[in-house]
Amino acid sequence: MLPMHNDFLSIEHIGIAVENIETAITKYSLLFGCEPYRREIVESEGVETVFFQLGTHKVELLASLNIQSPIQKFLNKRGSGIHHIAYAVADIKETMQRLQKQGFRLLNEAPKKGAENKWVCFIHPKDAEGVLTEICQNIN
Repeated sequence: MLPMHNDFLSIEHIGIAVENIETAITKYSLLFGCEPYRREIVESEGVETVFFQLGTHKVELLASLNIQSPIQKFLNKRGSGIHHIAYAVADIKETMQRLQKQGFRLLNEAPKKGAENKWVCFIHPKDAEGVLTEICQNIN
């Protein structure tokens, strides 16, 4: 039996890649019956993010700021749709070390600053059954 760890706390958000952020905001505002609570540029990733709060869960819309952005590459390959699922973790560095030891490929060697003042790290989708997985922790 594998040793169990309790470092994954909850689903933090679901990320959805969109072609046009303004159109997506309008559609999702109508769908959810509420306005987004946060809009932010994350220069390091070349994206604009918009967050909706749905009870205790969040949905993040991601639009590319440039053609080099990972989101633009995703959109070119797959079009709009679910991009990633993010999980809150207790200690991102510890979780990253554990995952690497267990053979998971991390897409960044160290946590980097993401939206909503969080440290983030992505796990290669091939290591999570085709799902790009983000782990994140609040920056204290």
